[in-house]
Amino acid sequence: MDKQIPLTPALLAQALSGKRLLEDEVPIPQACFQVLRSTKQLIPIPAIENNKGAAKCTRCGNTAMHYFSEYSCGICQKTHLYCRNCIQMGRISECKPLYSWNGAEARWPVHANPLTWEGQLTPAQSRAAAHLEQAVNEIIPSYLCWAVCGAGKTEMLFPAITAALKRGDRVALASPRVDVIRELLPRMRQAFQNITIEALYGGSEQRTGRSQLILATTHQLLRYYQAFDVLIIDEVDAFPYYLDRSLMYAAKQAVKKQATTLYLTATPRKNFRLQMKLGKLPHVFVPLRYHGHLLPVPKFKFSFYLTSQLTNKKLPHVLLKWLTQRKNPKRQLLLFVPEIVMAKELKEVISTSLLETNTIAAAEELEIVFAADQNREEKINQFREKKLHALITTTILERGVTFPSVDVVVLGAGHEVFNEAALVQIAGRAGRSADDPSGEVIFFHDGKTYAMEKARQMILDMNARGRKR
Repeated sequence: MDKQIPLTPALLAQALSGKRLLEDEVPIPQACFQVLRSTKQLIPIPAIENNKGAAKCTRCGNTAMHYFSEYSCGICQKTHLYCRNCIQMGRISECKPLYSWNGAEARWPVHANPLTWEGQLTPAQSRAAAHLEQAVNEIIPSYLCWAVCGAGKTEMLFPAITAALKRGDRVALASPRVDVIRELLPRMRQAFQNITIEALYGGSEQRTGRSQLILATTHQLLRYYQAFDVLIIDEVDAFPYYLDRSLMYAAKQAVKKQATTLYLTATPRKNFRLQMKLGKLPHVFVPLRYHGHLLPVPKFKFSFYLTSQLTNKKLPHVLLKWLTQRKNPKRQLLLFVPEIVMAKELKEVISTSLLETNTIAAAEELEIVFAADQNREEKINQFREKKLHALITTTILERGVTFPSVDVVVLGAGHEVFNEAALVQIAGRAGRSADDPSGEVIFFHDGKTYAMEKARQMILDMNARGRKR
């Protein structure tokens, strides 16, 4: 971590309070570190508690012994446990403690008028925003905003964030997806121009983590402890958050004892739906997109031997026919495939087909993108800037990105990777612009699945509720 913190008491408190860090993560020179430790302003805490074979990782909360391993320490010549569950954040072990700030309490600025955004919320957005703001003002522990894809959840957060900054609170907005954080950063900086804002994710440029408003992937919350007055978790139903107990543990550990956690989702999982139904989770529902139009309803198109054709690098005739008959060929095209290897293998075949159907003018107008792609951000920006006309992608672009005018195709929609939530989110990429609210969504399949039917039914239900508003 960059060790460039000015050594003033106030900035040290802001940089170090609310965190649990390894020694080499503490962003100060070694001499200063030793002084702070000797004066007990930095105190060591056990990284792993090991009591007669029952171990617990302090950082991620892991207690499953199969996620612990042993290594021989070259310093003390002993064997120690270390946690494999959160090793991507840096190895912690019995031998290396975490350090917690014990000095003066960090104080954050009180802002009279933090919001510089001059836009206007729709009536539906205003209603939801008022509920979120009330949750922050009353310090309600948990509150859910269920809003359809394209409802404008980010703008609905502005009053709640404003309320927190006006009383000098510290705020974090986290998401399981790095693409969501990358897209949110410029929008938040534009909306809160006088607030210190950082984005924390693997490979991010700024990583001091001492800003009043933090944007972060949910993994980054593992380094925080009782740091935030308000925590917002966007796309709370997204992988890996909803399947990873350590990320849920991190979110609970990251907030102060008196704090508000706001959850945002377009596709709430069963546990959230049950809590809402039982009245245990206060919530607000937004069934309409910001432009007032309904969600595009997916069309199912059956193709014999689709799976085997895709495996053998062949495109089904029904897809080629649809490409020649698109209602608006000027729209960009998002093609979702279930596997990375399929995206790579189909690129040339799809490029040739798109050229033959005049969907693209040159092969360079098509690219593929996936999670491990080192040029991922660049390609997404090229697509956003319309330098690319078509993009083949895995589920990494199922949510958190906005393109104004696209048609959406899912090849092999019956694959197990395309669950109900993923399909709803994928369909939500289309029709997000008020100038073009009716993009097409096509699910190509060789056998309908329960997830496909449930996804379409959820969209129909949302539209039915939207019509009543």
